[in-house]
Order: sequence, then C-alpha cells, then structure tokens
Amino acid sequence: MPHFLQHFLKLCFIVATSTILFSCAGYQLGGSKPEQLKGIQSIYVPMVENKTQEIKLAPQATNSLVHFINKDGAYSVTTPAQSDATLRVVIEKIEYREFRSARLDTLRAEELTANIRAKWELIDNQSNILLSGRSSGETRFFVGDNQRLSRDNSLNDALDTLSRKITSLISNGF
Repeated sequence: MPHFLQHFLKLCFIVATSTILFSCAGYQLGGSKPEQLKGIQSIYVPMVENKTQEIKLAPQATNSLVHFINKDGAYSVTTPAQSDATLRVVIEKIEYREFRSARLDTLRAEELTANIRAKWELIDNQSNILLSGRSSGETRFFVGDNQRLSRDNSLNDALDTLSRKITSLISNGF
C-alpha cells in the first residue's frame, strides 16, 4: 500500500473517531438562552435609575450594560420601537468597606471594597416580566492621597462586574 494512502486512511480514521466522540458530548453551539427568552432577539436599555447620591453613575452604568450585551452577542440593543423587551435596572445602594488598613495607623484605610447593588427586570412589550433579579458588582481598590478620586475611579470596575453578571443571567440563565 502506498505511503500517502496509509496517512490518508489514518487521517480519515482520526476524523471519524473524533466526530463520533465529540458529537455525543452534549455540547451545542448557541441556543443557550433561558427558555422564557427564546423569542427575544433585541433589547432596549433605557437609562439606569440611580437611587444613590453618586453623580454620573446612571450613564456609566447604562454604557457598561450596553457594552456587555453587545459583546455577548445573544441580543441586539435597539430602540424601544424595534425591541422585543426592555431591561430596566435600578441601582439601589453602594457600600464601601475597609479591606486593609495602614500598618502604622489602623484608622487610615489603605484598601477598600466597593459593592454596587442593583435590581433589574426584563420586561416584554406586553409589560410581562420575563426575568428579574438582584445583582451586585464588587471591586477592591487602593486609596491614594485623595479618597474621593480613588472611589470615583473604582466605580467603573464595579459597574463592569455588575453589568457582566446581569448580561450573563439574561443571556445564559446563570
């Protein structure tokens, strides 16, 4: 038997075996949306409601949500007239906690955690709630000379974590 024919047969055997083994693994491409969201293709994301005293938090949160929904690709973000559902998010609370204090001055915080808590609802065009929940985004940050500036800079990371969690819940169900 010619040498190239032996290599060709080995390659065919490997491809056939791989196809048989991996087709039975239970994996599928796409189709990972929660069952109640199978018909939803597009989402409208209005301005996030902010019940805290932080300024500029609502547009930052809205931009972060739109970014992660677009990045995920399960839904397209559209206008209210073209959407199948609306994602309403309300930021309820921001908590700051000391994570680490200065070595020589225990009253001076060296590292803090910021936790943003929000409730959200995905509502269809007939005002039925398809999904709802509460999510939080957390980040740790070091405090520099200006604690206010350090807090403001950390909020984007906490908002990204929050947006990632909400997007995962509406796209994958977990």
